[in-house]
Amino acid sequence: MSNVIDTVTTMVAPILADLSLELYDLDYNGGILRVTVDTPAGQDKGVDIDQISLITRLLGRELDHNENAVPGRFTLEVTSPGLERTLRTPHHFQREVGKSVTIRLVSELDGRRRLAGVLVGATSTTASVRLENSTETVEVPLSLIDKAKTVFVWESQPKPNSKEARDAKRAEKSSASETQPEVNAQ
Repeated sequence: MSNVIDTVTTMVAPILADLSLELYDLDYNGGILRVTVDTPAGQDKGVDIDQISLITRLLGRELDHNENAVPGRFTLEVTSPGLERTLRTPHHFQREVGKSVTIRLVSELDGRRRLAGVLVGATSTTASVRLENSTETVEVPLSLIDKAKTVFVWESQPKPNSKEARDAKRAEKSSASETQPEVNAQ
């Protein structure tokens, strides 16, 4: 299986480099070759459907030309990691520092099997999580993690034309007028 991963990684790398994208994850399991791609860390936008379809076509063509890359019949899936990302490798954890996460452990750590909070640091062997509603930070060995993912936090917006929405709009207008320089005509 690692031979398939290495071969496909080598094949997809130049395609992603041309599109200024990164390989987030690559998994081959049960006849499904799943290639997860993402924009470089720190960018505001994500991968769009046109980029995914282009990668699917180009990688599919490469795999057709190199029939021995993946043994037997398989399904190729090219996808983006989405808003809530699975964290499996040290690179995933390091990339997502500062985001909310949930972690399930294979065994208890300080009496806990589940953690939720903000990922405040990561190394090649540990992840540091500041627990939700607490100032406590727990250092978790990556070898103890069964499953981890980022959690997208929905921010509520006031209903249009509600008192809260009108107050927010007024506050926005007043702060905008305060930042504009005054002009004195004399």
